[in-house]
Amino acid sequence: MNILITGIHGFVGSNLVVTLKDSHSIYGLDIVTPEKDSVVKTFTWKDVETTSFPMPFLPKFDAIIHLAGKAHDTKNQSVAQVYFDINTGLTQKIFDFFLESSAKKFIFFSSVKAAADSVVGDMLTEDVIPTPVGPYGESKIAAEEYILSKLRSERGELKVAMQRDKQVYILRPCMIHGPGNKGNLNLLYNVVKKGIPWPLGDFENKRSFTSIDNLCYVVEGLLTKDVASGIYHMGDDEALSTNELIALMCEAMGKEPHIWKMNRKMMEGCAGLGTLLHLPLNTERLRKLTENYVVSNEKIKSALGIERMPVRAADGIMKTIRSFTAESTE
Repeated sequence: MNILITGIHGFVGSNLVVTLKDSHSIYGLDIVTPEKDSVVKTFTWKDVETTSFPMPFLPKFDAIIHLAGKAHDTKNQSVAQVYFDINTGLTQKIFDFFLESSAKKFIFFSSVKAAADSVVGDMLTEDVIPTPVGPYGESKIAAEEYILSKLRSERGELKVAMQRDKQVYILRPCMIHGPGNKGNLNLLYNVVKKGIPWPLGDFENKRSFTSIDNLCYVVEGLLTKDVASGIYHMGDDEALSTNELIALMCEAMGKEPHIWKMNRKMMEGCAGLGTLLHLPLNTERLRKLTENYVVSNEKIKSALGIERMPVRAADGIMKTIRSFTAESTE
């Protein structure tokens, strides 16, 4: 297959190239176009303006994977409109290109944050009515809505109007990590690395993660198998508690875990005081650090005809952390 990957120079794009290069011809689309190993050619966004069809200088693509986007800014310093210009605007542009092109498959990388900032109930499924909070999630759901506006339901299956042989997948991964990218594990990693005790051991919260190996496996499955168009959540099979994460990190670093089970009510009281006094630990930060965010991956596994993801959540975390401990000792 000829596969076009937007945002090919990013973490996920680089890993997909490694996964797909032996069986497919890989092309890139990015704001920068340096040569990249195993990539035939990288195009610019100007090359896919739909106003310039037909495009004799472009190869006939079989699939498009849309990764390009503005990542979640944990420091909240980005202007909201920037998210919509990139996450919504570029998605509209590349999806319009897909509709005009010969490509039969389109994979859009959205996010679980497009569905929900917090999980109500045991786990987050695809049936949830989206309630994003903040410009990152809102711009992602706006992109999803644009794609869905071009599809229609036929006998319970989503189809592209007038082009029923095209398949469209909206993938909502939860926190992606892998060697070279800790994702949001960075804060916790630095606490553990410095030997600082974790005082929130009394909270047994569970969170879902996405190992880059499992993510690449799923994308390859969507490309090569006959899977129905739709929205699919993505995460590892097992959710992990913060206490389990710390234990895994310490094992990878060869350290003893320092987990303090400070009284829960006392910690909540301290956080309430922190809110009043504008301290680093406040009620909102405590909620974020201790909330459950479990994502169901049953729909994508059923669609791919598998019972389990190839990599266990704990093994994926260990692989990621070991890559950083190896870097720090070099």
